[in-house]
Amino acid sequence: MLFNIKKAIISHLQNLPGWRTRKKIVVIESDDWGSIRMPSREVYNKLLSEGYNVDRDPFMKFDNLATPSDLFRLFEVLNAVKDSRGRPAVMTANTIVANPDFEKIREAEFRSYFYEPFTATLKRYPEHGESFKMWKQGMDAGVFHPQFHGREHLNVNRWLLGLRQNDSMLRHAFEHNMISISSQPNDMRFDYMEALDYYSPSEKESKPQVIEEGLKLFNDIFGYGSTSFIACCYVWDNEIEKTLHHHGVKYIQGVVQQLIPNMHGERHSYKKSIHYTGQRNTLNQLYLARNAYFEPALLGPDTDHIGYCMQRMGAAFRMNKPAIIASHRLNYIGSIHTENRDNNLQMLSELLKTITTRWPDVEFMTSDELGRYIQTNEVSYRT
Repeated sequence: MLFNIKKAIISHLQNLPGWRTRKKIVVIESDDWGSIRMPSREVYNKLLSEGYNVDRDPFMKFDNLATPSDLFRLFEVLNAVKDSRGRPAVMTANTIVANPDFEKIREAEFRSYFYEPFTATLKRYPEHGESFKMWKQGMDAGVFHPQFHGREHLNVNRWLLGLRQNDSMLRHAFEHNMISISSQPNDMRFDYMEALDYYSPSEKESKPQVIEEGLKLFNDIFGYGSTSFIACCYVWDNEIEKTLHHHGVKYIQGVVQQLIPNMHGERHSYKKSIHYTGQRNTLNQLYLARNAYFEPALLGPDTDHIGYCMQRMGAAFRMNKPAIIASHRLNYIGSIHTENRDNNLQMLSELLKTITTRWPDVEFMTSDELGRYIQTNEVSYRT
């Protein structure tokens, strides 16, 4: 009981600062779309038989590129629920637009990095060739709205260095067209997934180009520019914000805490910066801070996932704040473990129906729509 009271207090404190609205706005932000992780059930079983603890890491156990079946079922659930305006639930699909081109990197003996659009990666997977057509159907139906998450979900500098140094885990993962086996201990806090982290001035200088190329590729793939962005692993610095601003990104998604790389000679750490929804930086970009979570694949079976999300949303609405729900892609993937997708979609359906029943005046928005709404409704008030 005491623990639940503490969590409730934290939920309310998080919503104290920033922009307010009487509207019941719900935004669902889902990260990692387009990025590779575990290639297949066959690779999962092989790694498990070799003694790797892939069954203990949700990203290793569940996460994969979305199949047409995954997407069809997700879109069915989203489209089945309508808000007060008659609009279906919509997911902001934060998208990684490229993945490593393993063959070219192998041919270059790990001295150079090459990438391919995620749409090309989909064609390499036997069950995913038609997936991008489903992306487009979801976009046309207004239930799936891509925004920019990064060029690749990978720290290219550190990864290539580890491969050149013959890191056994990285080399074994590479043979399976994987970035890493994140269930295994390694020197990187986020298992080589922290794309914008750096450990030297030269690495820092390479990061703006990663953003520029990623944003251009996003525009080429989807036919529009992304006006919002969320950094991989919530790691980025002010130079990244300048680059984003230069290329038209106005809204920065995230959690309350930003991790800013901090170098002390050869020592590496993070400075922490706190953000809240409606806060502006010196470039007039708006921060959007997540304040609710629907992560059944990450939090495990011992959590009341619907109740937890509703509790966080209730705290946000009581404080006149939009509810911004984090819900990663791995929750909706069934190609490795079908029950993961099916069970979580059933819970998502129940959650959305509970939301619209409890708050019939709810409005579903995308992240960039919320950003634009805040810009045009700047007046903040307290009740």
